[in-house]
Amino acid sequence: MRRAVRDVMTSAVVVVRDAAPFKEVVRRMQEHRVSALPVVDGEEHLVGIVSEGDLILKEDPAPEGEGQLLEGRHRWMDRQKAAGFMASQLMTTRVVTIGPDASLGDAAGLMHRNTVKRLVVTDLGGRILGVVSRADLLKVFLRDDLEIAHEIAEDIVRRTLWIDPATIRVVVKEGVVGLGGQVERRSLIRVLVGLVEAVEGVVGVDEHLSFLTDDTPPFAEPLTATAPARDPRPAS
Repeated sequence: MRRAVRDVMTSAVVVVRDAAPFKEVVRRMQEHRVSALPVVDGEEHLVGIVSEGDLILKEDPAPEGEGQLLEGRHRWMDRQKAAGFMASQLMTTRVVTIGPDASLGDAAGLMHRNTVKRLVVTDLGGRILGVVSRADLLKVFLRDDLEIAHEIAEDIVRRTLWIDPATIRVVVKEGVVGLGGQVERRSLIRVLVGLVEAVEGVVGVDEHLSFLTDDTPPFAEPLTATAPARDPRPAS
């Protein structure tokens, strides 16, 4: 069974209240060795996230004179936020969240699209259930090779494709799956490789399969443009 976000997330999440003062935010980051803290309100609902990047501008003096004009709107807004005294003023309100039942692939895609290193896991009511990081998602690649090989042989080859496992050789080394043997139809090769690539912990597939029947459609002959026939009659 494929694992979901809830299976790899960290459930013990360090949070900070929206009314927490600046120094308390810094102190909690230092104590728990984290670079960001989810911010919750009095009912434990997620309202934002505060990171080291939100705080560090306190130490960066604002430019004077023409430098202020050249700094840019976003940088100016960041400085205004860093001037705050409590978490609700310092935090970023746009937080990328995900549900606990989402797939690890969905989580990885969400991180990539939003250029973030972690996702806050919330329930439908907006309460924090955990945090999933890039490191959590990479744990699937530590899966045992024998376990991967067994899943491929039993769940994919036998149960899904109804192929006799004795006709397919499955060898897994450091997450790379070697497939050998013979299938009945050529079209099954692409299906089998696709299913194997989707198995958790698979790094890649090295396929050396033969087939009895080629059931793939032949490539269509390329169409070549021909010039229209010329009228043999002399122009009037």
